[in-house]
Amino acid sequence: MTIYHVVLFKFKDLLPPEEEQAACSRMLSLAANCIHPTSQKPYVKMLGGGKDNSPEGLQGGITHAFIAQFENEEDRKYYVEKDPAHLAFIESIKDLVDKIQVIDFTPDVF
Repeated sequence: MTIYHVVLFKFKDLLPPEEEQAACSRMLSLAANCIHPTSQKPYVKMLGGGKDNSPEGLQGGITHAFIAQFENEEDRKYYVEKDPAHLAFIESIKDLVDKIQVIDFTPDVF
């Protein structure tokens, strides 16, 4: 059962661009740095993201979006609750963002 994990950031307005870019690079590096405790291999199946470029004007202040794919609920649970690389990333951005939103979904489950 594939699970998509969507993360939305609103970086602080006065954050220097190089700090914003470094935070985004750290987020994207989680695909390689999050190691499964049993297999000892990366388990985030896909991770991508970027800066908002929507012309619709419905962002509500959100500046960046990322999406990760997990193979199952257990992998997502480990990522959210225990993965040391992910938890260190969260700690590293807490003073850089004004807002974080997260929504997860399983395709075709409504």
